[in-house]
Amino acid sequence: MPDFLADSGIFKAYDIRGKWEKEIDADAFEAIGRAFVRVLSELEEKPAGELRVGLGRDMRLQAPEAAGRMRDGMVAEGAEVIDAGQIGTEMLYFLVGSRGLDGGAMVTASHNPKAYIGAKLIRSGALALSGDAGIGEIRDLVRAEGDSGLGEAPGGGSVTEIDDLFSEFHDYAAGLVDLEGMKPFKVVVDGGNGMAGPMVGPLLERMGLDLVTTYWEPDGNFPDHEPNPLLPENREFIVRRIKEEGADLGIAWDGDADRCFFFDSEGEFVDGDFLTALLARQVLEKEPGARILYDVRASRAVRDTVAELGGTSDTNRVGHAFFKVGLREQDAAFGGEVSGHYYFRDFWCADSGTLPALYVLELLSNQDKNLAELVAEYRSEYFISSEINSEVEDAEGKMEELVATYGPDGEGGEVDRLDGVSVDFDDWHFNVRPSNTEPLLRLNLESVASREDMERRRDELLEQIRS
Repeated sequence: MPDFLADSGIFKAYDIRGKWEKEIDADAFEAIGRAFVRVLSELEEKPAGELRVGLGRDMRLQAPEAAGRMRDGMVAEGAEVIDAGQIGTEMLYFLVGSRGLDGGAMVTASHNPKAYIGAKLIRSGALALSGDAGIGEIRDLVRAEGDSGLGEAPGGGSVTEIDDLFSEFHDYAAGLVDLEGMKPFKVVVDGGNGMAGPMVGPLLERMGLDLVTTYWEPDGNFPDHEPNPLLPENREFIVRRIKEEGADLGIAWDGDADRCFFFDSEGEFVDGDFLTALLARQVLEKEPGARILYDVRASRAVRDTVAELGGTSDTNRVGHAFFKVGLREQDAAFGGEVSGHYYFRDFWCADSGTLPALYVLELLSNQDKNLAELVAEYRSEYFISSEINSEVEDAEGKMEELVATYGPDGEGGEVDRLDGVSVDFDDWHFNVRPSNTEPLLRLNLESVASREDMERRRDELLEQIRS
C-alpha cells in the first residue's frame, strides 16, 4: 500500500483529491484504479473481466502520469479501458452514457489550484460514486493490509484508445438547441486555461456569436488565475473585459469545465439560484409541465418561476451524487445547484458546463430582454445572503439551537431536515448545513420583504451561530 493512502484525507464526499506528491502520487492512482474496478464489479454485479470502463483526464500537468497509472491499475484487475485522453469531465459522462459503459474515471482536480490532482468516479448511467456509495469502499480496500486488501492483481484487462469523442459530443449537444436561431451576441468567454476552449468553443463558434475568447487554451500552469470562478479575485479579469468590450454577457468555466458561471453586461455576477430559474424557463419552453429540482439553499425565485410557467418543482439534497439520483427517481427534466452544477435528463441526468451556456444563449435569443434585465427582475424581488461559513465546534448542536429558536416551538417556522436544517416563514427562510470536511456551518438565507430585512435576519442568525 502506498504510504500516501495510509492516513491522508484524499477521499472526499464526492471525489478523490489531494496535493500531488504530498497527499497523492502515481502509486496511489494505480491502487485506486484497482480498487475502483473491484468496487464497480460489485455495484454492477459483473465480473471484473467483463467490465468496460471509460477514462479521461484534464489538462493538469500531473494528469498524464496519474491517468496512465490509474489505467494500469484498472487493466491489472481485468477491465477493458476505453481511454479518451484529454477531455472535459462531462465528456467522460457522455462517453459512459452514450456507449453504455459500466463506469468511468475522470482524472481531474476540478477548480482546485495547480498543485492538486484527483479523480471523479462514476458507474453505469453516469451515476456518481460518493463517500456514501463507493468511495468509502475504495478507501477501505486500498488501506487494508494483507489478504483483506487488494492482494495480487489477476491481470487480463485491455486498453482501447479513442480520439473522436469531441466531434461526437459536439454533435450531440448541438442537437439539444437551435444553433441556427441564435442572435449574434457579443460574449466574453474565460476558459481559465481549463477544458472549456476545446469542449465548448466549437459549439459557440457554430452560433455566429461575436466571441471574445480569453485563456481559451488548456494550460495546467494556469498562468492568469486559478480555474475557480466562484472566488471574486478570479472574476476580476472577465468583469473588466466585459466592460471594455461592451459585451452583452460573459461566461467563465472552472478547470474541468463541468460548471459555467455567468456575468451580465454590467459585469455583475449572476447567482446560481437565479441562473437555475432562467434555465428552468428554457427547459419548460422545451418541455411544458416538466419537473424541476433545486437545492435546499436556493432562492424562492426558482420555485416561483417554475410555478408561474406551469411546471412542478421540489427541493433536493446538495451534491452531484444526490442530484443525479434525484432526477432519475422523480423523472425531472432539469436540476440546478447554487454552486453552479446544472443537471439535464437529456444528458444522462449528469451535470454539464456546456448545456447551460447553450440554453442561456438560446433563451436570450428568443426574447427582447437582455441578461441584465432578466436578472434584475429577480434581484429586485428576492434578496439572498449567498453562502456564509462560520467555524463551530458542534454543528449538530448549533443546528438544534436554531430549530429551538426559529422552529415550531420558537418563532413558529416550518422545519425541514432533508439536508441540514431548513426553516421556512412566509416572507423569509434559511438553511444551515455542516461541511463534510471542515468544522464549518454554512448559512444561506433569503427574504422577500426587503434587502434590509434580509440583512437584519442574516446578522441575527450569524450572532447566534457564532456565539
